[in-house]
Amino acid sequence: MKTHIPGVDAYPLQWPDGWPRSKSRLEAPYKVDFGQARDELLRSVRLLGAREVVISSNIPVRTDGLPYANVANPTDPGIAVYWTTGKSEPKVMACDCWRRVRENIRAVGLAVEGLRAIERSGATQILERAYMGFAALPAVTGQAKVRIWRDVLGLAGEFTREVLELRFRELARSAHPDVAGGSHEAMTELTRARTEALAYLEATRG
Repeated sequence: MKTHIPGVDAYPLQWPDGWPRSKSRLEAPYKVDFGQARDELLRSVRLLGAREVVISSNIPVRTDGLPYANVANPTDPGIAVYWTTGKSEPKVMACDCWRRVRENIRAVGLAVEGLRAIERSGATQILERAYMGFAALPAVTGQAKVRIWRDVLGLAGEFTREVLELRFRELARSAHPDVAGGSHEAMTELTRARTEALAYLEATRG
């Protein structure tokens, strides 16, 4: 099973169009750790016949495209799981009602298990109707796409914190709103990219 779908980013979070965001988040009852929640979700989606799957979140990803397990919980803990079966357009389930990424991953994993229960019951019409609600909608025309931090910073491959800080200062000279051609938006994007790059370095350290 591949962990890549064209047009879908695993990091940062690519929230699906048409899915409302939670106004508040609660403590979840789930006790599984991050790795278990992630791996059980992947297993359940695979058993549904997925050929490709992407877990999209604000957690930096490993070289195989899956989120790291031992990373600090981001401010936005939402997750979106996209998958394809080869039969139709990509499907998506998203959740951000719990306070931690692992809890939202667990919630989606349990929801996928619910679909599998319908499939095992033989109620194919119910399953198809359920699937209709999980179709991944096309991106809204004209909506700005959030660039990943590597693209913003122009960093490829491995790098050190010193290289990151040097690159940040270099780009800040032209992105800062006080200089010609700079703007608050450009500086905000650059600062966000630096924060996410630091999280990546922390996750991959050692």
